[in-house]
Amino acid sequence: MKGKVAIITGASSGIGRATAFALAEKGVRLVLASRGSAGEEVAAAVAAAGGEAEFMATDVADEAQCGALVAFAERRFGGLDFAFNNAGLQLEFADVHEFSPADASRVIDVNLKGIYNCMHYELAAMLRRGGGGIVNNSSIFGLKAMPHLAYYVASKHGVVGLTRAAALDYAGRGIRINAVCPGATKTASYDRVTGGDDHAYDAAIPLGRIAAAEEIARVVVWLLGADASYVTGAVLSADGGMSAA
Repeated sequence: MKGKVAIITGASSGIGRATAFALAEKGVRLVLASRGSAGEEVAAAVAAAGGEAEFMATDVADEAQCGALVAFAERRFGGLDFAFNNAGLQLEFADVHEFSPADASRVIDVNLKGIYNCMHYELAAMLRRGGGGIVNNSSIFGLKAMPHLAYYVASKHGVVGLTRAAALDYAGRGIRINAVCPGATKTASYDRVTGGDDHAYDAAIPLGRIAAAEEIARVVVWLLGADASYVTGAVLSADGGMSAA
């Protein structure tokens, strides 16, 4: 993977941040994206650790910004080999009649349309490059439901469908497209929901604990790398056994 170029969205914290460091250790040159400026700090930390990373503020719900992100990667590093479409949004728990369509649209714009927006430009760049690999971050709730989160579950199920269908379209053109479905993982979003209780879901997880962000990052790196060369259209659970229970 050394010398390859990757885009990571939602790179400012959690799984995106962990994946940035994991790919940098492999010698991958990075373009990190997030809506706020925190991703710039991650890029600086990667560089301080000996990696190569640039930052570009990007709202994936804005198609034009996704196009500009990919164009920046090509201009800065000469092409694009990998993408981890990780940016996501979850709001409060609520039933459908209580949760406004405007807020549902906001989440779907980031979680599903944001990935479509990014893939539209990433795939064109990878075709120019002669191949590549994409991993989309779905969720355990892309495979099963959870009460009071219909808007989020719908968006993440959409990511699974998008991944599988696009994988068929590009399998013969040198581009592999897969999805990862994390379960409960130690991130800022997890802490917001649980109040920082690392054991809130232990009883529901067969492995008896939540994941560290670095554990999910290793799955992403594997899916992008040569060891997964025969894997495309896969939707890989990394949830401590929750989806099997």
